[in-house]
Amino acid sequence: MNGETRKRPLKTLERVLSKAGLGSRVEARSWVHAGRVTVNGKVTRNPDQWVDMERDRVRFDDRPLVARDRVYLLLYKPTGYLTTYKDPDGRPTVYELVADVGTFLSPVGRLDLNTSGLLLMTNDNRFAERVTNPDSHVPKTYLVKASTLLTDAHLQQLRDGIELADGPTRPATVRRLRNSEKYTHFEITLTEGRNRQVRRMVEALGAKVLKLVRVKVGPIGIGTLPIGKWRLLTPAEVKAFKG
Repeated sequence: MNGETRKRPLKTLERVLSKAGLGSRVEARSWVHAGRVTVNGKVTRNPDQWVDMERDRVRFDDRPLVARDRVYLLLYKPTGYLTTYKDPDGRPTVYELVADVGTFLSPVGRLDLNTSGLLLMTNDNRFAERVTNPDSHVPKTYLVKASTLLTDAHLQQLRDGIELADGPTRPATVRRLRNSEKYTHFEITLTEGRNRQVRRMVEALGAKVLKLVRVKVGPIGIGTLPIGKWRLLTPAEVKAFKG
């Protein structure tokens, strides 16, 4: 394939700046609007401009844009933290917990405000796509505390698939952990990642989720990592995801 027909790796300027580890895409847009970015020696104020990093010269504050080392991080997200970069209501975000990493990272998928547990973050877009793409069927395991006692038939429904508003869920692996006087604690492993999926599945059984903790994504478990803390993935862990 010659140079004229090869598809070039075009990306928008805001995305290039963010993926270089400088900051969020919202911040990148503000920097471009402020005239702090040049492409091939000319100031551009269009954050949606397409650039080809194999050909174009991008500078930020008159310094050449240099690709950062790839970083892969596992955070034990507490409840009460958002996975967005900033919250207009001032609620805490996971970025406050990883401020000392030294480069900008994006969450690999999401955990809602009231869900805790394993959250991967990276500046490697291909890695994130591999983990989150529905076609990859990467398993995710959660510990669940239900608001009522669930029968064996209820758990079997979860295994077989629940009919939700956006279609039936895929079969799941479900294991009862214990019953207390009023509640059932169980473990569930999904191979899809719909919005609030575990909560909606339990609600379809006539119960509520009182506590939800993600403890494993693919081959990586949260282990003994303290809540609110992070660690880097090992090279072997990253390789296991990349296949």
